[in-house]
Amino acid sequence: MTPTTTTATPRLRGSAQQKLLAFASLIVLVVGFSLASPNFFQVANIMSILQAASVNGVLAIGVTLIIITGGIDLSIGTLMTFCAVMTGVVLTWAGMPLILGVATAIGTGALCGLISGTLVAKAKIPPFIATLGMMLVLKGLSLIVTGTKPIYFNATPGFTQIAQGSLIGRVLPGFPVPNGVLILFLVAAATAWILSRTVLGRYTFALGSNEEAVRLSGVNTDAWKMAIYALAGGIVGIAGLLIASRLNSAQPALGLGYELEAIAAVVIGGTSLSGGRGTVMGTLIGALIMAVLTNGLRVMSVAPEWQTVVTGAIIIVAVYADQLRHRRKT
Repeated sequence: MTPTTTTATPRLRGSAQQKLLAFASLIVLVVGFSLASPNFFQVANIMSILQAASVNGVLAIGVTLIIITGGIDLSIGTLMTFCAVMTGVVLTWAGMPLILGVATAIGTGALCGLISGTLVAKAKIPPFIATLGMMLVLKGLSLIVTGTKPIYFNATPGFTQIAQGSLIGRVLPGFPVPNGVLILFLVAAATAWILSRTVLGRYTFALGSNEEAVRLSGVNTDAWKMAIYALAGGIVGIAGLLIASRLNSAQPALGLGYELEAIAAVVIGGTSLSGGRGTVMGTLIGALIMAVLTNGLRVMSVAPEWQTVVTGAIIIVAVYADQLRHRRKT
């Protein structure tokens, strides 16, 4: 047996165990809330959970790429908002076609992600500080561009259908799955393919495992890191489209706090904050857990402040569990 096989097998086994544990936790939450409240397991509420998971899930998929490299991105929440705002500027203020609005959201996200990646890779600013700065910059720009007022998409036909429509429901009337959920799974499938089948995916894991070794082997690690941040930013731009379509508006003050739930979903799903390990499937399960938990607490009329306490506690537990896994390997 080769050294590669001996090191890869425990990693795969540990990843599978973490995903199984996360999935079991999701089932326990669903069953528990269903027994606690008859209103939980109803079609309308399940669709609401899926809608919420679609936004957080897409955000989490984007930040999964960055966390696998050993980095972090605190700006994804405000970047999502800024992408929604720029979409509003193009579609509502400039009156451009819908396809240009979609391209604007993704392009804005990719450009901001590239800037963050450049700050991390070229300027050697720690990811935490670089993305914290970007978070504040983007928050301010969203408020400046809009004059602190929301941008509504009432004059843009078809915009709300991006997240709220149901192509599946037209074909199968008994399954009104929102388009936002369909987009979530398409983004997940595409990202999983990139991570497992492309050079970019291989270098994403390699940078998180041992960036110095990759650099010494002659690879331009700065360029690949910038590309990864740009891809993650483009994915966040899709989340901006989804939340703007869901609300039928771009809310410039929205965004703060979304990054915490997304990062929690990533860690719950088994992606290591130390880098080098993670899966899109695990992140999807983590996003569903966060959506079920938030919705279940709301259905049970738990006070919003206690919902925040529970979310914070879950983040602490998830990070602590990740640290325990890392210590066992070392």
